[in-house]
Amino acid sequence: MAAGIDDVARAAGVSTATVSRALRNLPNVTQATRERVRDAATQLGYVASPSAATLASGRTRAIGLISPYVNRWFFSNVIEGAERTLRAHGFDVLLYTFDGRRRTGRPRVDPGVLQRRVDGVLVVGLPLDEDEVAGLLALGHPLVCIGWGADGQVTVRLDDRATARAATLHLACLGHRRIAHLTGAVDDAAPGSAPVERAAGWRDGLREAGLPLDPALESHGGFDVEGGRASMRALLERAPDVTAVFAASDEIAMGAFMALRDAGLDVPGDVSVIGIDGHDLGELVGLTTMAQPASEQGAVAARLVLDMIAGVPAPRETVVPTELVLRRSTGPVPAARRAR
Repeated sequence: MAAGIDDVARAAGVSTATVSRALRNLPNVTQATRERVRDAATQLGYVASPSAATLASGRTRAIGLISPYVNRWFFSNVIEGAERTLRAHGFDVLLYTFDGRRRTGRPRVDPGVLQRRVDGVLVVGLPLDEDEVAGLLALGHPLVCIGWGADGQVTVRLDDRATARAATLHLACLGHRRIAHLTGAVDDAAPGSAPVERAAGWRDGLREAGLPLDPALESHGGFDVEGGRASMRALLERAPDVTAVFAASDEIAMGAFMALRDAGLDVPGDVSVIGIDGHDLGELVGLTTMAQPASEQGAVAARLVLDMIAGVPAPRETVVPTELVLRRSTGPVPAARRAR
């Protein structure tokens, strides 16, 4: 059996922590002790491992990343950006995910699964209850939220409300007066969450454009393609005179495309559609969108959590910019529908 760090420590008459420091040329080890440890390691054929470094430092060099999804555009891009940055700094990612689509409600986050396994935590697009946040903070490690903001915690996100307002005003400036909003499920109502803030921005845009707020023009579904398709179908039944749609995500917007096609309607000939994200497939389908840098949000959050681990203070909130990307899915109200 190969020798371990305990064997080297016994042979050299020192602690395992001293062995690790000596073999990695860290300070607080005398030259005589360093040479004794190296001689013992050579005689025993010991090769230092990452676990030895962890034992000496008390660090795991891993970051816990909590996400309800891995296969949706925003989440996968944030995860990729965070993982790329962390690996560049010698940290691994421990991904904690679960099925966020359960109709009976999502499982509660269990901080115990991260106990003694991570040096910091990133939470992606998942509004947590106060006790869940408290449980994560009780781990004693830095916590950074991405795409949502727990009260008083370090956060990286876009200004959802201002972005939604800008999307709505884009449609109003094209002459649309019946502007609908497609959003997530009715119970997606956590304060500060993307669905809540984007719905508020839609209402802000309507007020600024001098348009009435008609509750029938807000349609709920899942925050994905199928949810967008279902919510667009329901909207057309209630408000067949709608001429424009602001979707809370690009995937919802793509589902709206499908429902409009099913109904024999043209985009933008009959109904204009705008989303939020900057999805990779947006250009393929010609989707006008408010693009956000999802991967960069993951990278920024990763750098913040590493700074916090090193004792560097982090800004309470980092707001990333969004950009209106014009494509063919939005246009003026068609003359025939304007006349009606």
